[in-house]
Amino acid sequence: MGRRPAAGLPATGILPALAAAALFALTACSAGSDGQTGPGGAGTSEGAGAPAAGGAWIAGVAGDRIEVRAEPGGEVLHTLGSPNELGADRVFLVREDAGEWLEVLLPVRPNGSTGWVRRDEVELSVTSYRVEIDLSEFSFAVLDGGEEVLGGVIGTGDPETPTPPGDYYFTELVRPPEPGGPYGAYAFGLSGYSETLESFAGGPGQLAVHGTDDEAALGSRVSHGCIRVSDDDITWMAENLPLGTPVGISE
Repeated sequence: MGRRPAAGLPATGILPALAAAALFALTACSAGSDGQTGPGGAGTSEGAGAPAAGGAWIAGVAGDRIEVRAEPGGEVLHTLGSPNELGADRVFLVREDAGEWLEVLLPVRPNGSTGWVRRDEVELSVTSYRVEIDLSEFSFAVLDGGEEVLGGVIGTGDPETPTPPGDYYFTELVRPPEPGGPYGAYAFGLSGYSETLESFAGGPGQLAVHGTDDEAALGSRVSHGCIRVSDDDITWMAENLPLGTPVGISE
């Protein structure tokens, strides 16, 4: 699959090396820059109306924390800070618009958890991008609306630590301290977690999509749950996809 030319670095930016090291301690991955963070970037528009077919709303937290409720005006389930634990501006993927309230996908266990946030406490943007990952085919596709603009081969979790299917989104973007190392040129943190590892390397077993220094292993089950892609593919994603981009993983 060919690559559409990059439209410039997304406003998500790249977290510093210290945050990168923290992500790799937190993620359930095998082996192992400066910039601002926040929603927006290529394929994204600030303050836009309802997304077109295939698009999605991204909700960026406006303040330094936000309360997430079980239902509109209901019990507080979580109080989440912004920036998040790795220093990225906190974003959510919007699942439902109920006027003053938005249902959002949460970056917490169990995978697929949702909650409600006040619309006036977030800044909305729209992305036309979505990443679809097929575990059985060892493949991924990036869609812009209904058009595939990038596709490639992936590595997945091994049989003991499989990659859990589900709906996720990108929560942070980091550049590894060693771009030629096992995590490749870039890594996106995902909003999901390993379902077999409660912790990994001292962290909670967060999933990620990252590059690799061993592209010969793509097309096989080689990780502790993370998705591996080629360095060319993860670089394209880093240059085009904003935080909050939906990621669907199917078996």
